Amino acid sequence: AHVHPAISRPYREWTVCGPPPPTSTVTALSILGQLESFDMAAEPATPAGWHLFAEASQRAYADRELYLADDRFVEVPVEALLDPAYLAQRARTIHPRTATAGIGPGIIDGFPRAVDPSQEPGGTSHFVVADARGNVVSMSTSVGFVSGTRRVAAGLVLNSNLTDFSFAPTRDGVPVANAAAGRKRPRSAMIPTLVLDSEGRFRLALGSPGGVSIIAYVTKTILGVLDWGLTGAEAIELPSVVARGGMIAIEGDRAGGLVEALGGFGHIVGGTAYEGSGIHLIEAAPDGTLRGGVDSRREGTFRAS
Repeated sequence: AHVHPAISRPYREWTVCGPPPPTSTVTALSILGQLESFDMAAEPATPAGWHLFAEASQRAYADRELYLADDRFVEVPVEALLDPAYLAQRARTIHPRTATAGIGPGIIDGFPRAVDPSQEPGGTSHFVVADARGNVVSMSTSVGFVSGTRRVAAGLVLNSNLTDFSFAPTRDGVPVANAAAGRKRPRSAMIPTLVLDSEGRFRLALGSPGGVSIIAYVTKTILGVLDWGLTGAEAIELPSVVARGGMIAIEGDRAGGLVEALGGFGHIVGGTAYEGSGIHLIEAAPDGTLRGGVDSRREGTFRAS
């Protein structure tokens, strides 16, 4: 077994933590880091607030497609991608009322990479557990497609996560970070996440299935709790807004007038969110008690004992 140190970064007065590459904590922290340049509390789930979320998502997803891979095989510029100055520079390219066309990745000196836009099938499970001693676990696991390879060996479902690699090792002579290799872990959208308050106390634990859209699902829930003043259960039920590759997918049956509103900002809106979210979370209420939240889009329950 390998123990990998978490990546933790401040977001306003909180600290957000998750696993290192090849999982996508860096991408979620990039979205939040860009949004720190804006007064998100002043736009609680408004079209303007969702616009800012979508713009930051487009930039973070673009960086992910260029740089994110197994850091045991390629150097991933985590520090540069999460440098406050870099994120502030990315945020300065966001117009508060107008969508940006043709968003590309930021350029990190010394890291020539080619974009890997590979699709990443879903098939993830997630759960959170907190005990009476204050220990908290946020765990995501995946076999790739819903039933992996649909093969079982020694009682285990074999995964199909090879599909998460780029099968082109180079593009136009430039290396692809997420190219397949023996014993290499593929790029993953999973982000089991812990949030701590300014005193280092537990605030929130969450994660979700959902393929490449996991990043958007988890980050919008964090935004809903920390900036928009919602309970975890309320934040889960916000519409899913997945912005990447120049498009926005919005969950149709929860969007209300959001499709038209974001279209008015100049966004290209098409389709629904890639795969239904299934967020499970536990949060510390203001009085210190623990509250649970379970996504109504999928199976799951919260149980206190």
